Amino acid sequence: MTIAEAVRQIGVTQQTFYRWRKLYGGMQRSQLMRLKELEKENQRLRRAVSDLTLDKLILTEAARGNF
Repeated sequence: MTIAEAVRQIGVTQQTFYRWRKLYGGMQRSQLMRLKELEKENQRLRRAVSDLTLDKLILTEAARGNF
């Protein structure tokens, strides 16, 4: 199977395939799974920080009486 056939079968472009190969080419399956777990955890933590920052801003404005 050629690369063109493979990427067509999974529904991505050749450019995406080569970018993925450059990023993840030397990784083992366990390393890739750990990377995905860490990315998911990082996203969850970023969302938590942004929620807390927004809450802090709301409370600060409410304390000043600007509502």
